[in-house]
Formats: sequence, structure tokens, C-alpha cells
Amino acid sequence: MKELKLAGVVKESITDGPGFRFTIFCQGCPHNCQGCHNPGTHDFESGYYVSNNKLIEAIKANPLLSGVTFSGGEPFCQAEAFYHLAEEIKRQLGLNIMVYSGYTFEELIKMAKENEYIDKLLNICDLLVDGEFILEEKDLTLTFRGSRNQRIVDLPQSLISGKAVELEY
Repeated sequence: MKELKLAGVVKESITDGPGFRFTIFCQGCPHNCQGCHNPGTHDFESGYYVSNNKLIEAIKANPLLSGVTFSGGEPFCQAEAFYHLAEEIKRQLGLNIMVYSGYTFEELIKMAKENEYIDKLLNICDLLVDGEFILEEKDLTLTFRGSRNQRIVDLPQSLISGKAVELEY
């Protein structure tokens, strides 16, 4: 797949991961978390399609970027398209990739057994913020996440060890 269904992009963000980032908000999310920061991304029928080539060109336009963030919606609902985009980002630009998911690392590992692109996306990304947003766990003092149940996971180390390796920011 060479295009994604998006809700929008933020070309310069300092809140969606470490450093100066380009953030891609995909359209469609099955979680429907109460109090979600991006409720407009839930409807799978909304949004618009953008080619990976157009996204790569937009990312290339800013040489100050330190990374790209895949947010949502739920990026793992478009795992194949996000994998192909991540592959090009790594190959052409060598940037860090962070992905947000309402699924936990452990759930994604189970899902990856049935979907090779979930596995490939996990293996090409650097950081994962996992878990649904839980309104009762909301904490505005957390960095890069909204509720205390969510973790920042070092994906390469987690995949090697077979368990979530959390990072503190």
C-alpha cells in the first residue's frame, strides 16, 4: 500500500515525541476512548487519502526534523501502509519513528502473529506509546502521553527481550 487515510498532519511538533517531529494522524480508531484527545479521528469513513510519496516529500522539506510520529486514530489499523511509509523514512532520511497505539505492546505482539505488517511495523519503529487513554488515569504532567496506564516502550529492546522495556521522559 502506497497511501494512507489521514485525519491530518502537524509539520512541526514538540509534543508528539522527543525532538522536533513531523506527526501523521491517521483516520479510524476502534478504541473510542472516553475523553480522547483526537475524537475526530475515530470514524473510519472520514478522512482523506495521501500518497506515501507526498508525505515523504513533506517530511524532506524540513531538514530540522529529528523524527516522525504516527498517531491517530489507530496506526495499526493501517499497518501495511504505515510500514511502507516507515521503510521509506528510514531508507531515505534515517529518522527516528514513534508510534502511538491504543493497543498494548503485549496485544500488538499477539496481533502480529496474525498480521505480518503489524510485526514489520513494530520492528521498524523505535518508540511505542501504548495503551488506551483512560480518563480516570489522566495526568497532564506526563510527557508524550495522557494517562498513567500508558507506557513509552523502547521497541528494539522490547522485541529482543520479549517484554515491554519502558523508557522515562
